[in-house]
Amino acid sequence: MIDFITFCNYAGTFAFAISGIRLASAKQFDWFGAYVVGLVTAIGGGTVRDIFLNATPFWMEEAAYLVVSGLALLFVITFRKYVIKLNNTFFIFDAIGLGLFVVTGIYKTLGFGYPMWVAIVMGTITGSVGGILRDILINEEPLIFRKDIYALTCVLGGVVYYFCVKMSMTMTLTQIVTAVSVLVARLIAVKFHLSVPVLKGDE
Repeated sequence: MIDFITFCNYAGTFAFAISGIRLASAKQFDWFGAYVVGLVTAIGGGTVRDIFLNATPFWMEEAAYLVVSGLALLFVITFRKYVIKLNNTFFIFDAIGLGLFVVTGIYKTLGFGYPMWVAIVMGTITGSVGGILRDILINEEPLIFRKDIYALTCVLGGVVYYFCVKMSMTMTLTQIVTAVSVLVARLIAVKFHLSVPVLKGDE
């Protein structure tokens, strides 16, 4: 039986890969191109995190992440009638991946002995950089740079993680509460159109 952090890694990879493949399909990418976009979405943030931590990128030590991304492509192909045609499919899987990857980023960084504030930064990078790379590959303005509250939900998740630890919650419960808090915050932000003020130039 896998532990929760391993589940987060695999489930987050699957969810983020689907979000990337879903957007690639809207751009009429072929299967291989869609796989590449999905893979980059899934491993991009964790790769940058590991480089900052001076660690071997996680996917280079375990080929399962490449396989999981391939399974995500098969999932989209098999259920394309539902996945591609539903407008909220991308958002749902992106939000799930965001919450799960914030947890894995924080957990791994703390395991390297860094303080909590660094872990929050790394959790945010793990959750958001893959989406940035995805949007660049499909020639879209990165979601993180738009008005939508995106990266700030990762920061919120980090704060929740910190307080859960201070409250002496079990590690698994801390990780679950953190992932759910990021997901819920993202849902609320989109539902009620919450956004960061736009930095305006001279008018």
